Amino acid sequence: MSSATSSAAQAGIGLGSAIAVTISWSLHKSIIWAIVHGFFGWFYVIWHAFTRPGGLGG
Repeated sequence: MSSATSSAAQAGIGLGSAIAVTISWSLHKSIIWAIVHGFFGWFYVIWHAFTRPGGLGG
């Protein structure tokens, strides 16, 4: 795997976790939930987008 691909993959994982933690903290104000959602990263971000009013559907 090239260096650029590896760096992009690491950045994507970090960004997904950061977004998940931010969403979780704004909703729950709990460090435990933020850690759990940060672990799931992009899965939580996508789930949040599909299940919330005004998410992907508008």
